[in-house]
This record gives sequence, C-alpha cells and structure tokens, in this order.
Amino acid sequence: MVGRARRVTAGLRAVAALAALGASTLAAACGTGSTPPAPAGSAPAAGVSIGAESVVTVAVVELRTGPLLSGELRAAREATVRAKMPGSVLEVRAEEGQSVQRGAVLARIEARPLQDALVSSQSGVRSAEQSLAVAEREADRTASLVKGGALADRDLELARSAVTGAQAQVADARARLASVRQQLDDAVVTAPISGVLSGRPVNAGDVVSPGTPLATIIDPSSMLLEASVQSDALASLKINTPVEFEVRGYPGQTFEGHIERIAPSADPVTRQVNIFVDVPNTRGQLVAGLFAEGRVTSERRQAILVPATAVDTSGPGAWVLRLRDGKAERVPVQVGVRDDRSERIEILSGVAAGDVLLGGAARAITPGTPVTVTGAAAAPRK
Repeated sequence: MVGRARRVTAGLRAVAALAALGASTLAAACGTGSTPPAPAGSAPAAGVSIGAESVVTVAVVELRTGPLLSGELRAAREATVRAKMPGSVLEVRAEEGQSVQRGAVLARIEARPLQDALVSSQSGVRSAEQSLAVAEREADRTASLVKGGALADRDLELARSAVTGAQAQVADARARLASVRQQLDDAVVTAPISGVLSGRPVNAGDVVSPGTPLATIIDPSSMLLEASVQSDALASLKINTPVEFEVRGYPGQTFEGHIERIAPSADPVTRQVNIFVDVPNTRGQLVAGLFAEGRVTSERRQAILVPATAVDTSGPGAWVLRLRDGKAERVPVQVGVRDDRSERIEILSGVAAGDVLLGGAARAITPGTPVTVTGAAAAPRK
C-alpha cells in the first residue's frame, strides 16, 4: 500500500510540473505583464475640435423660388443725337459722364454759309411783301374805277390775280427764310432728354454729315434688364412678377425689379425666352452694360434652408450630422427645393430651428464623437 501511495504522489507532482511549464511558455509567448484587450466600446472615444466656420445654426428664413435668368443692363431711356446738317464741328461743350439737362447745348457745327443765305432770304421776304402791298393797292384802285364805270370787270380780275400771285411769292419767300433758320438751329446741337452723357464720338474740328452720331445720352434713374430664361419656365413668367438679381461690381448686393415685357418668341438656337425687367435706379448705382444674374421670384414662403455642404444626399436617404449634448449624431432628413444659385437646400423634416449642424469636412466626423467648437458659435440645441 505504501508503495502505491508513493507512485500516486509522484504522478500528481509530474502533472503540476507540466502545468507550470505550460503557463510559463504561454507567458513567454504573449509577453511578460501583458493584459488582454478591453471589450469594444468600453473606452471613451477621443474628442475633436472644429472651428466655428464648420457649424451652422438652423433657422427659418424666406425661401424664394423661380426660374434663373441672366442678362445685361441697359438704360430704359436712351437718346442718340445725330448731325442734321453737314459741316465742321466748331466746339463740343459736354464731356462723357457729365450730367446734362434737356435743351442744353452739346456742340456747334459751322454754319457760315447759312448766314449769307439768311440775309438773302430776309431780303426776299421784304421784296415779296412790298410787291404784295403794291398789288393790293392797285387792286383797290381798279375796283373803284370799275365801280365808276371807267374800267371793265376784266381789269379788276387781272388786278386781283396779281394780288394772288404776290401773296404766293410772299409765302415762298417766308418758307425759304424758315428753312434757313431751321438749318441754323440744326447747327446748334442740344440734348433731347435730361440724363448723363454716355458717349461722345466727335471732337472739335471733325467734319460730319447728316446722320453722324454726335452724342449718346441715357437716363440713369431707371434701368432695363434684358435677360434670358429657359423656355420650360414660361408658366412662371408673368407681367409684374418680381425679379431679384446681382451684378458684377457690387458683390453681396441684391437688386430688385419686375417683369415689364415678355418676348413673344423663343430664340431658335438656345430655346430661351427674353424678358425685359424694369429696375428702379434711384441711387444711381447701376450703369448700363453690367452683366446680371438672378431669378424670377415666382414664389415666396418661410422654410428651413441650410448650406448644401451640411447635407449628405449621396445615398438613398439624405442625412445631416447634428451637434447635441456635445456629441455628433447622424439624423435622417427629408429635403425639398435645392437652390443652386445660393447653394442651399430646404429641409422639410428631421431638424428644427436652433439645431446646430456640422458642415464641410466636419461632416466626416464619426457619430457619437465628442465635438468642441472653437470661436464664436451658437450653442447646440438640447
């Protein structure tokens, strides 16, 4: 019995030794002092810091929808002054960009030959008037003699015929005088409307002929936007519909007008329709020739609009990344109208006014990540 007990004790000691050897081998393979990894989600995620430019606070604003347009501004009232007589330009009084009043002298054309014609015409009128006076006296004398029986009625008819001829000569002389005076008036070029001189293609000493442009005057108080709109938007085009647009040279400023006229036909190449927009220009900011882009405001309503960079529409459903309780959370949203001109998207449901959304590169933050906004930014809605 004693021998058997000794053999059992020796066997237990061998098993213990083998167990110790296996434990030491496993420890050597895994590294001394190593610990197994923690279960997923047991450690807090690392936070990120973003600038205020990467967040946007949701707000309800006015949404304006309608077809886009582009075109060029020109003056609603414009006048091109042309020469009415040939001659050399003696002087030019107005300069480009100068304001002029209606009737102001712009230039003078040499009219020296007309002065002699004026004197001759005046003499012709006086001579014809004297001849008429003589013929009238002769007719009166002949009428008295005919009444007394000294002359026949035929003599009175001849006298009256002479009066008629003299009257015609007076009328002809006066017409020639009026023509000369009109030509003299044409030699003095005046402004037909009040406005600003936008062009003056002639200088003193230039020789002009009838029809030569001398000056262009525009009335800057009212401008006209001649723009093109896609023909598929004809249903939105109506007279007096508001139009808003921007022009190069005034970044960030919006101007308004209303549709005054609509072209009756579309362009055969572009299939676009021209519209003419009346634009008040009381402050005189707008000038003719500027390029404009905008839209016909066919509808106005209150809506939630956010920058397109804050909405992901690449998948089957749109979503935004909202900042709530200091963490980013993914929120599915329903989108409406997309305004390509302002690069904004209407949100119909999913977010409310006051929510803070992450946009741009910040939209790539993993949901659940703590987010800190540096700089001036609206507090997230809770």
